Amino acid sequence: MAVPRKVINFLEKSKVKYELVGHKTVYTAFDKARTLKLKQNVIGKSLVLKIDRDLAVVLIPANKNLDKVKFKKLVSDWRKKTGQKPVKVIDFASERLIKNKFKGIKLGAVPPFGNLFKLPTFINKSLLSLPNVIINSGDYNWSIKIKGDFLKKLMPDLITGSFAKARK
Repeated sequence: MAVPRKVINFLEKSKVKYELVGHKTVYTAFDKARTLKLKQNVIGKSLVLKIDRDLAVVLIPANKNLDKVKFKKLVSDWRKKTGQKPVKVIDFASERLIKNKFKGIKLGAVPPFGNLFKLPTFINKSLLSLPNVIINSGDYNWSIKIKGDFLKKLMPDLITGSFAKARK
């Protein structure tokens, strides 16, 4: 099994129920949904964003895109509460930045556990109410099946909001 040991240890230590799901090699959340014969809204799509000079992990449903305007407002509101300056620029992190920060994790398969990498995690609210969510494990051939509300237990400092919009 190629799920990074760091991810397995994190899950085991948290004592939440989860299931590793093996599948053919996939590089996108859309392909994962097709391969597993599941609706896209139950597949979590992990994004690594650069917020000004900081990185953050974001999880949205596979059938949605990031609404940068709503996300920027959410992050600015969160920063305000923590005494930080509002956001100026939000963009996708470069491959180089991702490789450097997420050692041992396959590019494009970043698990949505920002706290595991000392980063904030933002999750679209719609995923938290699902009975099960399929998320990245750090490998192209394995995913993690977990209850939506267990994500809150895994990440006590989780920031939630509605910042996904329909794909065009």
